[in-house]
Amino acid sequence: MSNPTALPSIAWIGLGIMGSPMAENLLKAGYSVTGFTLEQDKLDRLAAAGGAAAGSIAEAVKDADVVITMVPASPHVEAISYGENGILENAKSGALIIDMSSITPQTSIDLAKNAAEKGIRVIDAPVSGGEAGAVEAVLSIMVGGEKADFDAALPILEALGKTIVLCGPHGSGQTVKAANQLIVAVNIQACAEAVVFLEKSGVDLNAALDVLNGGLAGSTVLTRKKDNFLNRDFKPGFRIDLHHKDMGIVTDAARNVGAALPVGAVVAQLVASLRAQGDGGLDHSALLRAVERLSGAQI
Repeated sequence: MSNPTALPSIAWIGLGIMGSPMAENLLKAGYSVTGFTLEQDKLDRLAAAGGAAAGSIAEAVKDADVVITMVPASPHVEAISYGENGILENAKSGALIIDMSSITPQTSIDLAKNAAEKGIRVIDAPVSGGEAGAVEAVLSIMVGGEKADFDAALPILEALGKTIVLCGPHGSGQTVKAANQLIVAVNIQACAEAVVFLEKSGVDLNAALDVLNGGLAGSTVLTRKKDNFLNRDFKPGFRIDLHHKDMGIVTDAARNVGAALPVGAVVAQLVASLRAQGDGGLDHSALLRAVERLSGAQI
């Protein structure tokens, strides 16, 4: 870059429920963003917001100082990163990859190692906060990687989130994200059980959830998901399919390090059951439907 004060140019790969509003927040912050994703309507949305739509990964990343990826799972990260049409073969030496997908810690470790051979730096930076957090730019971002790369990425991450923490070496961000998903799933399950118990008892659910949320039982999950429970509105902010993937990550990673997750294992099975019932495309607050089925409700 001829102008040392110019903002780095950004390539964004993956413009889904989370990726689209996040890329738009970078545009609002003054960054130039060239995006690639598989859905044409998402590329049109990026262009309408002031970004540039690329026809391929190679085209998106070739001149980028920073490449941000936000795709569903480890196989997708590997598909966009490796091979002749992937990021590593087409990004310039010295570029920084910020992978914001939620994947296995090992996938992040491997990506960083393979990228280093090309002179490309990587940090894993998965997020928590769902669609609302992405839209409002208040995501929690947990980062794994080198301190110098974290420092370089920080201004960009500050346009996307509010709580941004370097958690350790490559893969550490993913480990913390896995723990986050464990806590969220168990919390939603507890809320869902309480909702069914309260309703079957004939209590005013709205009033009950208000008072519960004001005490020790209160949580960000209950605040964010209260309306989903009350209205049985399960339009996805975060799909059961993705939480199923994340529960697989956390149970596998916990086995690898010798940590027992007894309640997490049960909730992982309940998430898997919900998916098997055909509810994988619903928001994870639809764990309520699983409790209702177990409690004899007709769904």
